[in-house]
Amino acid sequence: MTFPTPPNSQIQVLGACPHDCPDTCALVTTVQDGIAVKLQGNPDHRHTAGVLCTKVSRYIERNDHAERLVQPLKRSGPKGSGRFEPVSWEAALDDIAARLIVLKRNNPEGIVPYSYAGTMGLVQGESMDRRFFHKLGASLLDRTICSTAGGEALSLTLGGKVGMRVEFFAEAKLILIWGSNSIASNLHFWRHAQAARRAGARLVCIDPRKTETADKCDEHVALLPGTDAALALALMHELIVHDWLDADYIERHTVGWAALRERALQWPPARAAAVCGVPEAQIVALARAYGTTRPAAIRLNYGMQRVRGGGNAARAIACLPALVGAWRERAGGLLLSSSGLYPIDRAALQRPDLLAGRSPRTINMSAIGDALTDTAHPIQALVVYNSNPVAVAPDSGKVVAGFAREDLFTVVLEQFQTDTADYADYLLPATTQLEHWDIHTSYGHTDVLLNRPAVAPRGQARSNTWVFRELARRMGFDEPCFSDDDETLCRSAFAPHVVDFGELEAQGFATLKLPDAPYADGNFPTPSGRCEFYSERLAATGQDGLPDHVPNYEPAGSSTDFPLAMISPPARNFLNSSFVNVRSLRAIEGEPLLEIHEADAAARGIADGATVRIYNQRGEHRCRAEISRRARPGVVHGLGIWWRKLGMDGTNVNQLTSQRLTDIGRGPTFYDCLVEVEAVSDPVVS
Repeated sequence: MTFPTPPNSQIQVLGACPHDCPDTCALVTTVQDGIAVKLQGNPDHRHTAGVLCTKVSRYIERNDHAERLVQPLKRSGPKGSGRFEPVSWEAALDDIAARLIVLKRNNPEGIVPYSYAGTMGLVQGESMDRRFFHKLGASLLDRTICSTAGGEALSLTLGGKVGMRVEFFAEAKLILIWGSNSIASNLHFWRHAQAARRAGARLVCIDPRKTETADKCDEHVALLPGTDAALALALMHELIVHDWLDADYIERHTVGWAALRERALQWPPARAAAVCGVPEAQIVALARAYGTTRPAAIRLNYGMQRVRGGGNAARAIACLPALVGAWRERAGGLLLSSSGLYPIDRAALQRPDLLAGRSPRTINMSAIGDALTDTAHPIQALVVYNSNPVAVAPDSGKVVAGFAREDLFTVVLEQFQTDTADYADYLLPATTQLEHWDIHTSYGHTDVLLNRPAVAPRGQARSNTWVFRELARRMGFDEPCFSDDDETLCRSAFAPHVVDFGELEAQGFATLKLPDAPYADGNFPTPSGRCEFYSERLAATGQDGLPDHVPNYEPAGSSTDFPLAMISPPARNFLNSSFVNVRSLRAIEGEPLLEIHEADAAARGIADGATVRIYNQRGEHRCRAEISRRARPGVVHGLGIWWRKLGMDGTNVNQLTSQRLTDIGRGPTFYDCLVEVEAVSDPVVS
């Protein structure tokens, strides 16, 4: 691929932000003499409106980082030492393919791909790689680490990851921002919320932490972690007893109302207040506001579903709009994710037919620590791309033990030498978003975006698709689909009548054609066509067909040994473990911190800025303590996700989190975690 640019001239290249964020911004990169000199939001894209978050506005700094991986590397020291020596692409790929051929012959399920949302692109994230592993017969990966509890809950209730369109929040009169620090993680939604507030809307933030978003809302409901379903059921109780219901909508467009009514009446505000740790009067007032204000909208996010009962909680909240008929108006309803609205041709991209009738085992990525240390059904080879599991997966002590196995053959495709990269046998340099083709959907709006490469890859960096094409060739996979180039893959993601590729090429984005209020007259994409308060599909699995409050595995206040509940929300200037190594952003964050309420700190003799040891039965982690008004009593916040190697003792907060899974969706329970905290002396630096 060439990038002809006349000397001393500038061109602008249209692209898309690749990161795990609902905003999926449209980008404009200015290139001069083959170098990216400016990155900005596309002002012609209505959702981006020319504005980027602090993180992505530094993307050129990340792209041009002095520590970018620019050549293939082969391990030259012990696993985890981070010591490598240069190797040619030919030698690396020949050896990788030779090892995989042996495993394919003897036990293809011993090979496991591990990837997630390091890029949200359909091409670099889930196309040629899936074809390769399907043909190989490798184990399948259950990609659960972020959103499956809430996503499956929405599918069981509304029929899919569907909801109201984000731009119509600007017309709402009441907005519940539930489990979302929108200012930090959903900036462009926050613009609509501000517009609504200027027009007289009331904004309520429901979150254990007093976030930056809570600071800017009219009210903050600081419930205990894992108690969201109890709050939602108490709101239903009040809607029922005060008759703040849309009886016609319930009758015509829902299933299971009588049973849900009975369940909700078991949750008076006093009961929920005791469970949630909030004032009863606050619950009563919130129910009144939701029951008597039109239009009312809920912006739900994924933090609240990272507990044992996260799926039930998401189901309970998703029932609320149908009870009051909020779906009748385009500014009413709920939005957790819009990703289910995109008719992606995943079969064309991923080619599951290449499995040829085989049904390989499935590995849950949220329990990768257990999987890697399972001697009965061992993983023999791991190919990691678009993820940093040593830093981001729960119970990281077990994850590290698994990655440290000398008999585990590990290949990592990466842009930087992350914690996971340190454990690679081969470390392959990957391209960035400025250097490859991709196509993107969103889980926060309803546009499709095209990303064109703006600059040539740094050094010998190659795209994920190139690597899997080359491996396929070496392994003798001769199906024509393994020759598809990246532009062809982009074109195959959607049927031409759904998305006009010419429109994507011309303006960088295309808007799905959708109704303003899709569920005003029911027509939910459920089997019944109704909002399913009671789910027959869920009941068929042996679970309760109704949403209920499912207590945490480790409820706040339930242990004398570990009396503090810990959640680990993202640091504002990082995105999962991305951007941690961008110096300007790390300078803003400073160092790993534990936010703690002044009462909890005083009881433990912890001063502001002191080094603390946070520990439980799974491990321990040291960092600085910040006595913070953002923490409520009994709850601490381990801000993440820092690379382990940047922590003062080579760990991060995931040393403390567990591999136990959610009630629905097999997701992780990062925010279902009890700890104790104590002040300690600063570690000795040798």
